[in-house]
Amino acid sequence: MAEIIRIERVAKQFGAFTALEGAELRVAEGEFICLIGPSGCGKSTLLRILAGFEQASDGYVFVGGREVAGPGPDRGMVFQDYGLFPWLNVRQNIGFGPQARGLKKAEITEIVDRFIAMVGLADFADRFPHQLSGGMKQRVAIARVLANDARVVLMDEPFGALDAMTREKLQTELLELWARTGLTVIFVTHAIEEAILLSDRVVAMAAGPGRIVSDTAITLPRPRDVSSPEFNELRRRLNAQLHPAEMTHS
Repeated sequence: MAEIIRIERVAKQFGAFTALEGAELRVAEGEFICLIGPSGCGKSTLLRILAGFEQASDGYVFVGGREVAGPGPDRGMVFQDYGLFPWLNVRQNIGFGPQARGLKKAEITEIVDRFIAMVGLADFADRFPHQLSGGMKQRVAIARVLANDARVVLMDEPFGALDAMTREKLQTELLELWARTGLTVIFVTHAIEEAILLSDRVVAMAAGPGRIVSDTAITLPRPRDVSSPEFNELRRRLNAQLHPAEMTHS
């Protein structure tokens, strides 16, 4: 597969604080990558640099062979708090990007209809965000990114605020969407189990300063069984990489 993301020696300073240091990462087109690590390890900072919302203090970020200099429609961001426009209904939220790009009305309608159907919200097209459950809001947020023709979807703990059942349902739906669309996904999570369940590779980060400490290929066949010995062996291995001191003293 062709490389779509290249991160070279990326560092980020906030005043005297080093949020990220020497980050190196290569991502192939269509890969699903999870970034895991404790709070303050630079996961969200790296994601925001990829999105173009933050400038790296040092190093380079390339997406599709072009250096990232700011936000662009080729990269879409999905946040934990959904980021929907409260004054727009589902249809209008999803159509916001295509409309901003100046597409014709008929084309916008076709795109919106396709992605509303894809995330299973056809019956809720005229509802406003305050009339939707958390899971529905997150589906709208994902559809809005897809409707904007993003090649790379950046997800910052998108299911972190949801209850366990909704989270499991959306994990399954996200994998189905990813398999259908061939998108490249970079997904930030605190949960090792979620990372193993979803990804092709788990990239573990550590704090003080924020840095990448390991990159583990997940070769278990999908759908994955969280109770299998292989799954739990991976969980133990990643836990040991994230908490080496705890494992030494246990």
